[in-house]
Amino acid sequence: MERQQAAILIASIILVVIIIFLITLFSIFQKRKNSLLLQQKEAEKKFETAIAETQIEIREETLRNISWELHDNIGQLLTLAKIQVNIAQDDPDKLEEVTDTITKSLTELRSLSKLINPDALKSLSLTEAITLEIERFNRLQFIKATITSNEEIEVIDDKVEIIIFRILQEFFTNTIKHSKASNLDVNVHYDEEKIIIHAKDDGIGFDGMNTTTKQGIGLSNMQSRGKLIDANVKLTSEKGKGTSITLTYHYKKEKLTALDDEDY
Repeated sequence: MERQQAAILIASIILVVIIIFLITLFSIFQKRKNSLLLQQKEAEKKFETAIAETQIEIREETLRNISWELHDNIGQLLTLAKIQVNIAQDDPDKLEEVTDTITKSLTELRSLSKLINPDALKSLSLTEAITLEIERFNRLQFIKATITSNEEIEVIDDKVEIIIFRILQEFFTNTIKHSKASNLDVNVHYDEEKIIIHAKDDGIGFDGMNTTTKQGIGLSNMQSRGKLIDANVKLTSEKGKGTSITLTYHYKKEKLTALDDEDY
């Protein structure tokens, strides 16, 4: 009888220990689950903030571009047309030159309208948006730029496209402002799993990624933005041999990760 009571006692103690262990384990699991959910919400919030900031930066860059085009391109064309009109008053044969200049001004205004109209930009694919930038560089004679691309075979999330476009926009800005390059070549390649974008200039280049300079900080920001969408951004540069960027993004990766504060 005593043995039976002892066995029941031991079994009861073991059962209580197991129950306490399971409760503790469940409690730990719940805490970890809540912590992960909180981290996920914070990551999503940080990502949305990053998207909003990137959109603002793109709008600011667009406004600067519009200002340059109005002043350096369309403004000069209209000034030329005014001069030609004055000349044509004494020489009617010059009216054809006036017509050509005004026609060119209208063409430039139509191109500029694509930048001004946000709905038009939203309707563009990533390749079309990049092509618009390349055409602008050539139109304003900032640099001789080319773009090659195969057919787009995968629709990329709009938010991802915004980040990718801004990364390339920063690279292009560095090329035009700092590299002293004459040529810029861009290749966009789609396959079933990923998109690979390679851009290279023939500028002065530099040794390493010196983040103490403004240019270096810009290049570092490109890599940080790449981490935000799980894209690999590889930057290479060598003095006298230009700078290049290779961005690889796998469409199948739907996971969007936020950066640590030190990364963004």
